Amino acid sequence: MKPHLPPDPSTTAPVSVVIPCYRCAGTIAASVASVAAQTRRPVEVILVDDASGDGTLDALHALAELHPPGWVVVVAAPANGGPSRARNLGWERASQPYVAFLDADDTWAPQKIALQMEVLEADPDLALVAHRMAVRERGAETLPVRPPVRATAIGRRRFLLNNPFPTASVVLRRDLPFRFNERFRRVEDFLLWAEIGFSGYRCAKLNQVLAYWHKPTFGAGGLSADLDAMHRAGKEVRRELLRKGLVTPAEHWFARSIGLVRRTRRRLLLAMRSRQTGIAS
Repeated sequence: MKPHLPPDPSTTAPVSVVIPCYRCAGTIAASVASVAAQTRRPVEVILVDDASGDGTLDALHALAELHPPGWVVVVAAPANGGPSRARNLGWERASQPYVAFLDADDTWAPQKIALQMEVLEADPDLALVAHRMAVRERGAETLPVRPPVRATAIGRRRFLLNNPFPTASVVLRRDLPFRFNERFRRVEDFLLWAEIGFSGYRCAKLNQVLAYWHKPTFGAGGLSADLDAMHRAGKEVRRELLRKGLVTPAEHWFARSIGLVRRTRRRLLLAMRSRQTGIAS
């Protein structure tokens, strides 16, 4: 039996990757493969089956067998609780100083973790580092990194406009005294990032596209397809931030007005997309 060797910091990163899985057997292998392909590979990947009830759990265990022993950890939620609870379960099991999040139908570019760790290791007091994302056809080549690579501080004013951090872009410190609010099944990610930012923790964002959605970010299926529900969830998030005293009443109403403008814009874009689809058919 080979002796257990500590991870090589030049090729690995002290990161636990948490991926919530709900009936994701068709996409999860590609997501995990994008983690395995990192130039600095995270120490572990935690797959949380959110009580899928359709064979997903068996598929996750089979996928874990394809990777080095212990690198993929499979967690079975006792009951379906939504993405917030699934991510919290994975966060609880995380063993590394940093936690990254990936959804089961998204993928990462190979340099993602290496670039984010450069920023975090240069400034360990940072609470969270994210980056840009793009919609791209599944299987397409990733976009190249475009120098110079810059990390920009994200202040509280930015959180009043919209969510600056797509979930699959975030790496944060495991020891932060926050978790996803399990009462929220929509916009739960933005609530967490906003709580971190409005509480005075420093956050930054890289100027690079380092992860990909493989479907339009709204109006194409899944939870985001229900724009009215998304808008209601956004209102609830803003109320929650106001209730906790993290924003002022003036900031609350400013953010709410911005939300109304964004809702109108999304409806127009969705109507244009539907019209173009009808013309093409």
